[in-house]
Amino acid sequence: MRLIIAVVQDKDSVKLSDRLVKAGIRATKLASTGGFLKSGNSTFLIGVEQEKVDEVLDIIRQSCRAREQLVSPMSPVGNQIDSYVPYPVSVQVGGATVFVLDVEKYEHY
Repeated sequence: MRLIIAVVQDKDSVKLSDRLVKAGIRATKLASTGGFLKSGNSTFLIGVEQEKVDEVLDIIRQSCRAREQLVSPMSPVGNQIDSYVPYPVSVQVGGATVFVLDVEKYEHY
């Protein structure tokens, strides 16, 4: 048994959830917040047998894509004025961060 933890951008979560349901894969979806951009994410907890891990990873890969986003930097604090960039900066967001963990014991009631 494996536990797949997938952190995805909210924009991709509905598509991922729909594809998992269509494939008959049960998942728990948790609301989460990213630390860097403080934007909304969804964290999926997916418990599957080892044989289904590649299938789930393919579904995640097809459902979640990286994209560019403009971010306005915060004003500098203290003496950091030299490194301050006063205009929006393009950063890559989205995609998925995925962890696959071994499960020692699994019970369903």
